[in-house]
Amino acid sequence: MIPLDNYSTFVVASLVLLLGRKLVGSIGILQTYSIPEPVIGGLVAAILLFGFHGATGLSIQFDNSLSAPLMLAFFASIGLNADLASLRRGGRPLLVFLAVVFGLLLMQNTLGLVLARVLGLDPLIGLLAGSITLSGGHGTGLAWGTVFSETYGLRSAPELALACATFGLILGGLIGGPVARFLVARAAPREPARETADPGAFEMPGAVRLITASAMIETLALFSVCLLLGQQIAVALKGSALELPSFVCVLFVGVLLRNALAALGWYVVFERCVSVLGNVSLSLFLAMALMSLRLWELAALALPMLILLASQAGLMAAYAIFVTFNVMGRNYDAAVIAAGHCGFGLGATPTAIANMQAVTERFGPSHVAFLIVPMVGAFFIDITNALTIKLFLALPFLR
Repeated sequence: MIPLDNYSTFVVASLVLLLGRKLVGSIGILQTYSIPEPVIGGLVAAILLFGFHGATGLSIQFDNSLSAPLMLAFFASIGLNADLASLRRGGRPLLVFLAVVFGLLLMQNTLGLVLARVLGLDPLIGLLAGSITLSGGHGTGLAWGTVFSETYGLRSAPELALACATFGLILGGLIGGPVARFLVARAAPREPARETADPGAFEMPGAVRLITASAMIETLALFSVCLLLGQQIAVALKGSALELPSFVCVLFVGVLLRNALAALGWYVVFERCVSVLGNVSLSLFLAMALMSLRLWELAALALPMLILLASQAGLMAAYAIFVTFNVMGRNYDAAVIAAGHCGFGLGATPTAIANMQAVTERFGPSHVAFLIVPMVGAFFIDITNALTIKLFLALPFLR
């Protein structure tokens, strides 16, 4: 084991981002299929470390103490950019997309249970390789894995959950671009996008945004308040019926803070600065998450688990193409939403945003997608998924 401290880990993550940018800029197929820069850079780094481990038997232990704050900062930026008036304007598409997401949760768990039965696995493993880890991510997977281990006696459930969530994170970042490219070619013609002086928070991460030092300090203060209060709320709710992950509480505080300050006339959030910090946090978080993958542990997954997870990836792609795209309007916005759905349907909300950024940088902006996908993927998905999981656990043969 070769340990790296947090400074060294930060340097490596920065180099991984630069590597991803270089690869996407120089390899045509990565541009063609809109593969996000943090995803390809992090995956290449993980593959190189896999080869290093195989050749030497050594592994590099990254200090990921900055990973959680970066993830929380990303969700704080979503909350601080959430103007309730804008959300009301996008109310119907948001509700429709939430219904689409709920449909996928049901199908993921159904497929997991059916394949677990066919492959002779414990049905609880089918649920772990369903919406718990794929739509839920690492945090939800670890929480339910602990419950399955302690309450239902499923051995190694937490480790299995983390492996499934990691597998989903990889595929979620890889299939979104190809799915979107396939759908963009079939989308209904759209009106030319109107140029705006101030692009949306996550739509155009490469756009120049003029900010000042004082604006940066003010925005950092807002981020700090979101992280502090959000984590305190999460701790206060822990163990209660209202328990929510920390990132959901941070996002919620961001929404309240932004709209309360505006309603009182005290302060108007500087969206340009929020978007810069949010995009930086997003890129660094994804780079750290992917470069820290221990691929040799994933390679040890039994063949039945690989079959189950590969089938879930196929389901996600098919669902995005035939359900998400069609229900959301069969237009360009629907194609970008489908790419985002692939991201958090298999991985996490940061992956969804990275997928959509890669698509919109190539084909043009999509205001609707960047309005509803972050809110559903970051907030409503956890509540909906929790209800879905409890619904399936109530089945007689799982008791």
